Amino acid sequence: MIEAWNLICLILGWILILIGSGFIFIGALGVLRMPDVFTRQHAAGLTDTLGSGFILGGFILQSGFSQTSLKLGLIFLFIYFTSPVAAHALAYAAYSRGQGTPPEEDRLKAEEKAASNTP
Repeated sequence: MIEAWNLICLILGWILILIGSGFIFIGALGVLRMPDVFTRQHAAGLTDTLGSGFILGGFILQSGFSQTSLKLGLIFLFIYFTSPVAAHALAYAAYSRGQGTPPEEDRLKAEEKAASNTP
């Protein structure tokens, strides 16, 4: 019975690690494909927290329930609370310095351009 539980934890751990890696890969593609600073920051911030959470969850399952899993859980809590704050601080700094235009201004400019092109 114990070996079956270890096998289940091992398989679930690898599944979580693969899911987390997929999220991080999608986030990297989002950073490369998005047009401005704010959407890039959004893609990186969300997938960073979610991807690392899945990966750390997989590591916790694979390490067994021990002191190592407790440390991994504390690392997850640290990333869970600091990553969104860091993403917000970077976006605010970019906005304050005028790096990129806010999405609302882009939408208004596109609407004005479309209105001026209609006969």
